[in-house]
Amino acid sequence: MKRKKIIYSFIDAFSGIIEAFHRERNMGLHVLGALVALAASYYFRVEKLEFLFVITAIFFVFITELINTAVEAAVDLNTEDFHPLARTAKNVAAGAVLFAAVFSLIVAYMVFAEKLRGFW
Repeated sequence: MKRKKIIYSFIDAFSGIIEAFHRERNMGLHVLGALVALAASYYFRVEKLEFLFVITAIFFVFITELINTAVEAAVDLNTEDFHPLARTAKNVAAGAVLFAAVFSLIVAYMVFAEKLRGFW
Protein backbone atom coordinates (compact mmCIF):
# COMPACT_ATOMS: atom_id res chain seq x y z
CA MET A 1 0.00 0.00 0.00
CA LYS A 2 2.87 2.36 0.78
CA ARG A 3 4.27 1.94 -2.72
CA LYS A 4 0.93 3.03 -4.21
CA LYS A 5 0.97 6.19 -2.09
CA ILE A 6 4.45 7.07 -3.38
CA ILE A 7 3.35 6.52 -6.97
CA TYR A 8 0.29 8.72 -6.45
CA SER A 9 2.41 11.45 -4.90
CA PHE A 10 4.63 11.43 -8.01
CA ILE A 11 1.53 11.54 -10.23
CA ASP A 12 0.21 14.49 -8.22
CA ALA A 13 3.55 16.29 -8.50
CA PHE A 14 3.67 15.85 -12.27
CA SER A 15 0.05 16.97 -12.49
CA GLY A 16 1.03 20.14 -10.63
CA ILE A 17 3.85 20.81 -13.08
CA ILE A 18 1.50 20.30 -16.04
CA GLU A 19 -1.09 22.57 -14.41
CA ALA A 20 1.53 25.30 -14.02
CA PHE A 21 2.38 25.02 -17.71
CA HIS A 22 -1.30 25.46 -18.58
CA ARG A 23 -1.89 28.37 -16.16
CA GLU A 24 1.28 30.40 -16.63
CA ARG A 25 2.12 31.89 -20.01
CA ASN A 26 5.69 32.57 -18.84
CA MET A 27 6.38 28.85 -18.51
CA GLY A 28 6.59 28.63 -22.29
CA LEU A 29 9.21 31.37 -22.30
CA HIS A 30 11.12 29.56 -19.57
CA VAL A 31 11.08 26.35 -21.60
CA LEU A 32 12.31 28.22 -24.68
CA GLY A 33 15.11 29.83 -22.66
CA ALA A 34 16.06 26.47 -21.16
CA LEU A 35 16.19 24.81 -24.58
CA VAL A 36 18.36 27.61 -25.97
CA ALA A 37 20.70 27.38 -22.98
CA LEU A 38 20.96 23.59 -23.26
CA ALA A 39 21.55 23.75 -27.02
CA ALA A 40 24.22 26.43 -26.56
CA SER A 41 25.84 24.36 -23.82
CA TYR A 42 26.02 21.40 -26.16
CA TYR A 43 27.17 23.44 -29.16
CA PHE A 44 29.93 25.25 -27.29
CA ARG A 45 30.88 22.16 -25.29
CA VAL A 46 30.80 23.99 -21.98
CA GLU A 47 32.80 22.55 -19.11
CA LYS A 48 31.14 20.52 -16.37
CA LEU A 49 31.19 23.33 -13.82
CA GLU A 50 29.74 25.80 -16.33
CA PHE A 51 27.05 23.29 -17.26
CA LEU A 52 26.24 22.81 -13.59
CA PHE A 53 25.57 26.55 -13.32
CA VAL A 54 23.41 26.48 -16.46
CA ILE A 55 21.34 23.58 -15.10
CA THR A 56 21.09 25.27 -11.69
CA ALA A 57 19.79 28.46 -13.30
CA ILE A 58 17.24 26.53 -15.35
CA PHE A 59 15.91 24.61 -12.35
CA PHE A 60 15.95 27.74 -10.19
CA VAL A 61 13.69 29.55 -12.66
CA PHE A 62 11.30 26.59 -12.96
CA ILE A 63 11.14 26.04 -9.20
CA THR A 64 10.40 29.68 -8.43
CA GLU A 65 7.77 29.82 -11.18
CA LEU A 66 6.09 26.73 -9.72
CA ILE A 67 6.09 28.30 -6.26
CA ASN A 68 4.75 31.54 -7.74
CA THR A 69 1.92 29.63 -9.40
CA ALA A 70 1.09 27.87 -6.13
CA VAL A 71 1.05 31.16 -4.19
CA GLU A 72 -1.20 32.78 -6.78
CA ALA A 73 -3.62 29.85 -6.72
CA ALA A 74 -3.74 29.78 -2.92
CA VAL A 75 -4.33 33.53 -2.72
CA ASP A 76 -7.03 33.39 -5.41
CA LEU A 77 -8.71 30.53 -3.56
CA ASN A 78 -8.72 32.45 -0.30
CA THR A 79 -10.09 35.77 -1.48
CA GLU A 80 -11.95 37.26 -4.41
CA ASP A 81 -11.79 40.77 -2.96
CA PHE A 82 -8.77 43.03 -3.14
CA HIS A 83 -6.58 42.76 -0.09
CA PRO A 84 -3.15 44.38 0.32
CA LEU A 85 -1.69 41.19 1.81
CA ALA A 86 -2.91 39.18 -1.18
CA ARG A 87 -1.17 41.65 -3.48
CA THR A 88 1.97 41.45 -1.33
CA ALA A 89 2.00 37.64 -1.47
CA LYS A 90 1.63 37.62 -5.25
CA ASN A 91 4.20 40.38 -5.79
CA VAL A 92 6.78 38.75 -3.53
CA ALA A 93 6.36 35.40 -5.31
CA ALA A 94 6.71 37.15 -8.67
CA GLY A 95 9.79 38.92 -7.33
CA ALA A 96 11.36 35.54 -6.56
CA VAL A 97 10.85 34.53 -10.19
CA LEU A 98 12.41 37.81 -11.29
CA PHE A 99 15.47 37.16 -9.12
CA ALA A 100 15.79 33.67 -10.59
CA ALA A 101 15.51 35.05 -14.12
CA VAL A 102 18.18 37.68 -13.43
CA PHE A 103 20.40 34.95 -11.97
CA SER A 104 19.92 32.91 -15.14
CA LEU A 105 20.90 35.90 -17.30
CA ILE A 106 24.03 36.44 -15.22
CA VAL A 107 24.94 32.76 -15.60
CA ALA A 108 24.28 32.94 -19.34
CA TYR A 109 26.52 35.98 -19.65
CA MET A 110 29.31 34.41 -17.57
CA VAL A 111 29.18 31.12 -19.49
CA PHE A 112 28.43 32.23 -23.05
CA ALA A 113 29.64 35.81 -23.56
CA GLU A 114 33.22 34.91 -24.41
CA LYS A 115 32.18 31.96 -26.54
CA LEU A 116 29.72 34.13 -28.51
CA ARG A 117 32.38 36.78 -29.22
CA GLY A 118 34.43 34.15 -31.00
CA PHE A 119 31.32 32.80 -32.72
CA TRP A 120 30.41 36.02 -34.53
